[in-house]
Amino acid sequence: MTLHAVGIVAEYNPFHNGHADQIRRAKRTTGADVVVVAMSGNWVQRGEPALMDKWQRTQAALAGGVDLVVELPSAMAIQPANFFAAGGVTILNALGCDWLAFGTEHPDMDYDRLMANMPTNSATFKRYDQTYAQLFQGYLRDQTGITLEDPNDILGFFYAVANRQQGRRLQLVPLSRQESQHGDKTIPAASTFASATAIRSAALEHDWGSITPVVPANTLTLLQAVQLTDWEDFWPALQYQLVSGHVADLRQHYQVTEGIEYRMQRAALESTSFAGFMQAVKTKRYTYTRLQRQATYLLGQIKSTEMVAKPQYLRVLGYSGRGQTYLHQIKKQVSLPLISRADREWLNGKGALDNRMGEIRTLITDVPQDYGRIPIKVADSDRLSRKLP
Repeated sequence: MTLHAVGIVAEYNPFHNGHADQIRRAKRTTGADVVVVAMSGNWVQRGEPALMDKWQRTQAALAGGVDLVVELPSAMAIQPANFFAAGGVTILNALGCDWLAFGTEHPDMDYDRLMANMPTNSATFKRYDQTYAQLFQGYLRDQTGITLEDPNDILGFFYAVANRQQGRRLQLVPLSRQESQHGDKTIPAASTFASATAIRSAALEHDWGSITPVVPANTLTLLQAVQLTDWEDFWPALQYQLVSGHVADLRQHYQVTEGIEYRMQRAALESTSFAGFMQAVKTKRYTYTRLQRQATYLLGQIKSTEMVAKPQYLRVLGYSGRGQTYLHQIKKQVSLPLISRADREWLNGKGALDNRMGEIRTLITDVPQDYGRIPIKVADSDRLSRKLP
């Protein structure tokens, strides 16, 4: 029997009921046998440390119905939406997926019309009173009448762009989000769905009563058992780098341009927390997300040469029994190297950036992230997906 896979690009930061519902609907809509996920590693797209590490989040995903989890490399994971989407689509294509399912605020959006009206000259957006994203979205709105501003709508659009650029090999399956919006900061009363943003805030406050109705039991157990992290844990290290580094050295890091290094260094001297630092650096030109990503590039000492445009490997983080069967089915057709165990050669070569970003997390949690780690395997009979709300 040939297994067919639906792919998802995710962060699962953390895995919640909305994600479990998306998996069920993706399988029901497509008839797929297997759910394959390209998941961000220890640092996520908005330039933040993940609440739980990639192994803990893989464990929650497998318990929630995912069959195969492959890491979206840091070079794509900590990037604006277009690079993030392109990296995820490349991985799902490499893994032989037939469909790409994603949550979106407007599942009926006309991606073809938007793509037909994309600007061809980025110089159109060289202004300093608005962000690049605002200018880009405004241009598309003027050309098409379509408002592209909700985060998951934007990601959906860039999935469509990446899929077109890679030969339209994936069938897109947009799914409407359930109840909560992406950026909601509080958990709604009497609801089984909440945004990951609200859940993270509640988890850092150990507000388990609010979290319990909106996450699967396995996620709740993990959240209560492991060390959770946010930017404040890494602030002393970033502050030291900014204060002790020469501005000429700071600007050698990826995307640290346009004099932002001076502003960051001054703000680091005056700030006592990462939140205060962000407020001091923020301008109309720089969004919080862009600044957080730049802070991540500085903390990780990331150079432009490391931020490759396409995945160079498939790092397997975990699989179910069916996921393992699917891997055996496709392994002879996969064009990228499959990495199941991170040996020294890989860690010092193509996996060096992921390894370094993991080691930075290990400084805080004392949990090793890469060397010697092998994929998590769960038996299909042990999974909790049938018991989720």
